[in-house]
This record gives sequence, C-alpha cells and structure tokens, in this order.
Amino acid sequence: MEIIKPLVILIAGFIILIKSSDIFVDAISSIATNFKMSKMMIALTVAAFGTCAPELAISFSSVAGGNGDIALANVVGSNVVNILFIVGVAACVSPIRVKSSVIKKELPILLVVTSVFVLSIVFHYFDSLSVGNLLNRVDGVLFFLFFLVFMVYIVLVVKTKQGFFERSKPKYNMTQSIIITIVCCICIVVASEIVVDNAILLAQKIDVSTKLITMTIIAIGTSLPEMTMTVIAAKRGEFDIALGNIIGTNIFNIGIVLGLPLIIYGGFGSLNFNIIDMLAVHIAAFTLYMFAKNDKVLSRLEGSIMICMFLIYYTYIFLT
Repeated sequence: MEIIKPLVILIAGFIILIKSSDIFVDAISSIATNFKMSKMMIALTVAAFGTCAPELAISFSSVAGGNGDIALANVVGSNVVNILFIVGVAACVSPIRVKSSVIKKELPILLVVTSVFVLSIVFHYFDSLSVGNLLNRVDGVLFFLFFLVFMVYIVLVVKTKQGFFERSKPKYNMTQSIIITIVCCICIVVASEIVVDNAILLAQKIDVSTKLITMTIIAIGTSLPEMTMTVIAAKRGEFDIALGNIIGTNIFNIGIVLGLPLIIYGGFGSLNFNIIDMLAVHIAAFTLYMFAKNDKVLSRLEGSIMICMFLIYYTYIFLT
C-alpha cells in the first residue's frame, strides 16, 4: 500500500506534464506561424522542442536537486525508446519511405551527435572514480555546439519545405499564445518536480534504483508526445516528418536536455551507467540508419526487429 500514493501522484504528474506539453506545442507553433516561419521549420524545431519539453523539465529539476543520474538515464532511455520502440511501432503501422535527403543529411547528423555523446561517456567512464562524474561542463558545451550546427542546417536547408503541420492560420493569436506558453511552462516545471520527487520515492519504496525507474516509467512516459506525433505522421503518409520528429527530438535531448544542465550546473552522472547502456543508444541510431539506407523503406519486418531489440535491452535493464 505504501507504493500506491507515490504511484498515483506520479501518474497525475505525467498527465499534467504531457497535456501541458501538448498545449505548449500549439502555443509556440502559433507564435512561430505569426512570425511567418516555414511550416517544416516549425515541425523540426518547435514540434521537436515541444515534444522533448518533458525531458528538459525533468532534466533541470533532477540536476538542480542533486540527482543528475535521472537526467542522464532519461536521455538514454528516451533516445532508445524513440528509435527502437516508437519508430518500430510506426513502421509496423505503416512502412516508412525514407527520402534520400534524410539518409544523406539528417540521419548522419544524428549518428554523429549520438557518437560524440557515447564517446564522451566512454572516455570519462574509466577515470570517473577520480573525477566523480561521467559528464562535465566541457561535454555540455560540445553537445550544445552540435545542436547549434543542427539548427543552422535546418535554417539553411529545410526552411522552404512544407508538410504535416501546415495550417491556414495560427490556432491562437499572439496575446493568447504568449499567455498560454507562460502558463504551460509553469505547469511543465511543477509537473516535472512532481514526477522526479515521486519517481525517487517510488524507487525507494520498492527498493530498486532510480536509474531503473527513470529508464522505464519516466523515459517511456515522457516519450508519449513523440509516439503520438510520429505514428499519426506515418499513418498520414508524412514519412519525412515521422522520422524528422524523432531525429530532431533525439538531437534536442543530447544538445539541450543534457547540454544546458551540464553548462549551467557542471558535471553529473555516475558509474550506474555502463558500456551496455551507451552501446544501446549508439546501436539504436546505427540500426535506424542502416535499415533506412538499405532500401529507403522501413518495412514492417524491420519495425518488428527494432521492437524486439527494444524488448531485449529492457529485459537486460530489469535483470541487472
């Protein structure tokens, strides 16, 4: 019975967090539309930022509270969930055709950013006993710089494309958008505090690590916005947007969700993270690239394989 209260509060926090993020996306999309931004730019920047808002709020909340492992576990878990599970499910729902430009540009950028993240962890892993952290402020600056490169690419290359999020007019006027954005930001921050505090409490009650809770309940929960957006885009035949949302979100997760707290608060991350966790992140990105490059289609079979890989990794997490 002791776990009921934190579990119920945790679920309530998730509901507030996800709903606030959903409305937040609409509000900032309206602001962007009022400023005449390209709809594809909105999809790959505003939408990606909006869907990773829960991860960002949880990251800052956990690091500020001295629980940096939660921030790192959330990014690792979310990036694996986004690719292996969400893209896998989307491909099973509707085989995803991948444009050559995505294979030649967006996916390689994701691979490079993911590789830099993984190599940074591996590099620090062996001297973390003396340094005390798996990541430091320099890593944060590096991650953020790669994020800026991605943003420059979007502005220069995809600013003229149209797509899934096109609207004849913004959902809210400018005044409404600003007010709603502020209110949603407050709700997201408060909800993230609720989620982090009760995730830690729940882990203590059932005697498991916060890493396990974060990489399962929190990572999957905060990835629900990506799941909704990606599956809907795939069903509508907007395959580049389905992948673009995941690519953008995963790069945001590394560059912003990890990068900014590292820059502001300094180093964090402990030896609870091993090489297997890092390999899972890299293998997920590499698998997506190879499947997409193979025949420019993510088939139902390949989607099923990705889901199986996800289940294997999460079985490993539970067993260890």
